[in-house]
Amino acid sequence: MTMIETEFSEGRRFKFGKNWARFLVHLNDERIGQAEASLKQMLKINNLEGRTFLDVGSGSGLFSLAARKLGATVHSFDYDPQSVACTNSLRSRYYPGDPQWTVEEGSALDNSYLQNLGTFDIVYSWGVLHHTGAMWQALHNVGDLVNKNGYLFVAIYNDQGGWSRRWLRIKHIYNKLPSPLNTIFSILVMGPREFKFFLLLCMKGRPDLYFRNITRYSEESLRGMSYWHDLIDWVGGYPFEVASPEEIFDFYRDMGFELKEMKTCRGGIACNEFVFKRK
Repeated sequence: MTMIETEFSEGRRFKFGKNWARFLVHLNDERIGQAEASLKQMLKINNLEGRTFLDVGSGSGLFSLAARKLGATVHSFDYDPQSVACTNSLRSRYYPGDPQWTVEEGSALDNSYLQNLGTFDIVYSWGVLHHTGAMWQALHNVGDLVNKNGYLFVAIYNDQGGWSRRWLRIKHIYNKLPSPLNTIFSILVMGPREFKFFLLLCMKGRPDLYFRNITRYSEESLRGMSYWHDLIDWVGGYPFEVASPEEIFDFYRDMGFELKEMKTCRGGIACNEFVFKRK
């Protein structure tokens, strides 16, 4: 049994790849376009022609695909073998045999693997490094992979203090439960929150907005994600660490980066997004 299989069986890691495989069934051109728009917006670019792009924790492979469509030479890697399979399936579907897009299994904590990659014009890791089990080490490792004058685009869960500690317990419970029960557990956890939103809209005479928001989620999120798969990712995502915007800013400033763009979740449970440039 491999290390990751042991982590799965002992409830120490969420099966992100399994969730991504379900998501890919619903992937369409609109969601791919939204992923491209997200990169353009945060990186302030129109295309990535002539640039190298490293996708750390590629997951479904959606953003590797978006970067490739924008013209980048892409290298994708993920710790979860099923996530690697998802990324490979997108490569095979859209860019079969393309030498400018490579996909591998690897870890953001494996220094020997990372040292062989070299450096890149853009290093991208959205909502990944807080799931490694050693977030600050992973943040440091990916920073070392950025070229001089290159860009680092990371997204890290916001630190909510006590609420973050409660979510850590919830995520731990989810991963200890057998497969049929963890989906029910997710509904029980998120159901009251969703019902509250629905009830508020009913009081305003607009219950239809709740269902419209779900169907338009991929468009409004600017990341091409689906509402349900994001909820499962949130409830089950374990290991789980958090950081305040100030902590991320200070950490990368000390590594010689300057902040170019930031989007916070305004104190909520989502990720804060950062684009840094290496001086």
